Amino acid sequence: MLKSIIETIRDTLRSEMTRDERVFILGEDVGVLGGVFRATEGLYNEFGPERVIDAPISELAIIGVAIGAAGVGLRPIAEIEFADFIHSAFDQIVSDAAKLRYRTNGDWTCPMVIRTPYGGGIHGALYHSQSIEATYAHFPGLKIVAPATPYDAKGLLRAAIADPDPVLYLEHKKTYRSIKGEVPDEDYIVPIGKAQVKRAGSDLSIFAYGMMLHEALAAAEILERQDIHAEVVDLRSLLPIDWETIFESVRKTNRALIVHEDTYTMGLGAEIGARIAEQAFLDLDAPIMRVTGPDLPGVPFNEIGEKTFLPNAQKIADAAQRLAAF
Repeated sequence: MLKSIIETIRDTLRSEMTRDERVFILGEDVGVLGGVFRATEGLYNEFGPERVIDAPISELAIIGVAIGAAGVGLRPIAEIEFADFIHSAFDQIVSDAAKLRYRTNGDWTCPMVIRTPYGGGIHGALYHSQSIEATYAHFPGLKIVAPATPYDAKGLLRAAIADPDPVLYLEHKKTYRSIKGEVPDEDYIVPIGKAQVKRAGSDLSIFAYGMMLHEALAAAEILERQDIHAEVVDLRSLLPIDWETIFESVRKTNRALIVHEDTYTMGLGAEIGARIAEQAFLDLDAPIMRVTGPDLPGVPFNEIGEKTFLPNAQKIADAAQRLAAF
């Protein structure tokens, strides 16, 4: 069935709540309103206020309650209304949820999902456009996924709910209604920690995730018309990262281009580039390149500024042309 990403997330939440009574949702405006993006629309009426809980405007409280619920055997799905506000719960996430298995030597786990919309492109400006993945990928004990397609949105959400450890489930808000795809009715899982080659190529590898995957695929179409054959890899899982798929692609094409809309310095691309240099340096025929957002405090509100900040297909294609010319 053809679905948008927001429809897929809503339907998957409904299905998992029907399947397992331990699953419940909490967050700001998730109940009566159905979420600011309507990801939980209708679930309050179906499952009631005890399983779709409108929380106070306190990210710290939302995550703290979810950690406690996970500790006593429930399966909480905590929604942070915008990723920009997740830092209010930073200590709970990285000091408690991420470390619970380690500090108890495996006696306790923390099976919870943190859903949050991230990224720019919808005129959200500084406080509704941030990409926070690199900050949280620094902490072992967490898992982070960033689906770019409806198929992966379902499969990764089901995997996240079933996982015994905390999973940060990142939803690029620009993909919610703009990206549609076939979603099977039957149950399936997309394993956390597995990337996917979305387009095979021989001249260079482009690594991306979230909305940037679609920009990378569009760039590959531009490059194809210039007889440059780009391989596009959807990382999907950002912690853990599927290093083997990355290295295999680099060994095939001998060139690496990493794309993300987070800032250039200390973005996820820095770690990916470093690992490629360590593990596949002799396979490279050109320097590792990145196309990212600039090192600015935030995404501008105005349309010209926002477009200037964000990577797009043409920027990626231009960088790929330079890379292929080495």
